[in-house]
Amino acid sequence: MKVGLIFGTRPEAIKMAPIYHTLKENGIDTKIIATAQHREMLDQVLELFEIIPDYDLNVMTHRQTLPELTKNLIGKLDPILKGENFDYILVQGDTTSTFVGALISFYYKIPVGHIEAGLRTDNIYNPFPEEMNRRLTTVISSLHFPPTKKSKENLLKEGISEENIYITGNTVIDALLWVIEKNKDKIEKIQEKYGLKNKKYILMTMHRRENWGTPMKNVMQAIKEFLIKNPDIFLVFPVHLNPAVREIVFPALEELKNAILIDPLEYLEFTALMTGSYFIMTDSGGIQEEAPALGKPTLVLRETTERPEAIEAGTAKLIGTKKENVLEYMNKLTFDLEFYSKMAKAKNPFGDGKASLRITKVLLKEKIEEFII
Repeated sequence: MKVGLIFGTRPEAIKMAPIYHTLKENGIDTKIIATAQHREMLDQVLELFEIIPDYDLNVMTHRQTLPELTKNLIGKLDPILKGENFDYILVQGDTTSTFVGALISFYYKIPVGHIEAGLRTDNIYNPFPEEMNRRLTTVISSLHFPPTKKSKENLLKEGISEENIYITGNTVIDALLWVIEKNKDKIEKIQEKYGLKNKKYILMTMHRRENWGTPMKNVMQAIKEFLIKNPDIFLVFPVHLNPAVREIVFPALEELKNAILIDPLEYLEFTALMTGSYFIMTDSGGIQEEAPALGKPTLVLRETTERPEAIEAGTAKLIGTKKENVLEYMNKLTFDLEFYSKMAKAKNPFGDGKASLRITKVLLKEKIEEFII
């Protein structure tokens, strides 16, 4: 059996890495096709997880539009999938690399397995373009690996046959536990590196396209007001390299002594900062899944989320981007200990660290016990 893994961003690589190693451990011929939709951030993860791509498409260019990215991906994926005799192609999540990888596989009649299938907001423009990417990938795929029961239900509503759906849990939990286990000695040193030992700090990320402009400005105003009123609480913010993000964040926060603005971190460093944080604020999907495994309450800076399991389980709160809402929940998590404790102790609905093994067994046509919580 020969399996190709197509991915191009840091989150995809993190979630694909444990699958790659599990496939190899089970004797499956596995090829990595890295589109490098995100170049530097992708390379950091590949090094951490000891992965060398078999193909590196290097499609990233400065301020590339979505049509340009799609065109470049089609041109570079076509000869690879035409030349390789793959039994399966695995794609992950909802990026442009995911959708185009599935599309070209379909053109060559290669069955597609969609990891992290079935996530939905039911708004094709939020998140954009991810919601449409994952819907289109669903239509193309032959095997669907939803992380949770709810994501399976979304697929069933769309007419996907139940016999092709396997609830696996999310591979991001596999990756997180792997990194922590192998790097226990480094985690405290990383926290010391950023001057965070014995400090109470909030960890934040914000980068999504739909939050550019006014939504991000509103959040920055709330954070600035909070940090001025609470000088003993720190904010650690690895700021995305996109100018649309940096041109808002730095003018708003760079003068505050308790705002630590840094460049995007390698996955190990970010994991270390997650483990030491008090709570997390993010518009990232993956962090909503990782934080519960570490007992970290999470404020989701979005109007919708395709991960309602976190909201229902109580590990995360969907607060949007209005200044007053952001301030309200920052204060609640900081000063309402009962509210904080309830979120921190909620069960992780996203996985048990065995998702990659389940996916591998499905490809080998072995029976699995699905992840249900």
